[in-house]
Amino acid sequence: MRPLAQINIETSESVDINLSPLIDMVFLLLIFFMVTTVFVQETGVTVQRPRAASARTLEKNSILLALTESGEVMYGGRQIGINGVRGVVARLLRERDLPVIILADATSRTGLAVRVMDECRLAGATKVSLAARRR
Repeated sequence: MRPLAQINIETSESVDINLSPLIDMVFLLLIFFMVTTVFVQETGVTVQRPRAASARTLEKNSILLALTESGEVMYGGRQIGINGVRGVVARLLRERDLPVIILADATSRTGLAVRVMDECRLAGATKVSLAARRR
């Protein structure tokens, strides 16, 4: 008898690894993470929020509007002005019912903050809040 190492076995088939199930699984995971990921739209500016003892943490998934000390209303890094608030909020609320959070600078005018809140409510927002820091 010959040892197994000396026996030559020739096959006409080549051995391939089927990668289709692996690729399918990777695409399914990719789609899953894309659908479940929450993207937070930042305001694009830094504001010094006032301090409040009753401040609490709100939802991360919300509409963030910034009100700067110079009176600019910002959304997504661009200035929308007081006249653009209603359109932006109404468009975002059509997709999903989200709370609106106004990040007003501590030195901004109160009258402008009230006007922004009013425009948000006229656009259909049911939850409108002012952001503050905890003491």
